[in-house]
Amino acid sequence: MDPQQELFTELIVRLKEKGYDVYDGFLPPDGTEYPFVYLADSQQVDDRNKTTSFGTVYQTIHVWHSSPKQRGRVSEILLGIKELCYSLTETKNFGWDLRNVNQQILQDTTTAHPLLHGVLSVEFKFN
Repeated sequence: MDPQQELFTELIVRLKEKGYDVYDGFLPPDGTEYPFVYLADSQQVDDRNKTTSFGTVYQTIHVWHSSPKQRGRVSEILLGIKELCYSLTETKNFGWDLRNVNQQILQDTTTAHPLLHGVLSVEFKFN
């Protein structure tokens, strides 16, 4: 399995095990309860030498909440996801090293009701 896909699959499984409502591929339909987690864009950059492949996978993870007054809850969910990422050191075919995490909490006014939007951009090295 491709490293990016293996990491993506592992994240989905672990996020669901932690009890998060997780979506990927498309945002959930109208009427979905908040908060929810959305695994979004992935990028893989390969490096190679004569004996092995290694590289970097960048993964974006979104959290949405229906109440801008629930910033603490969004922050708590983001922390839980970061802790999950910190603990991910290997999957079936690859070793993983979390290198960077960028966290943002934003106001989201793209719906009729204001939302709170958390964004994690994570960078994993694989070998």
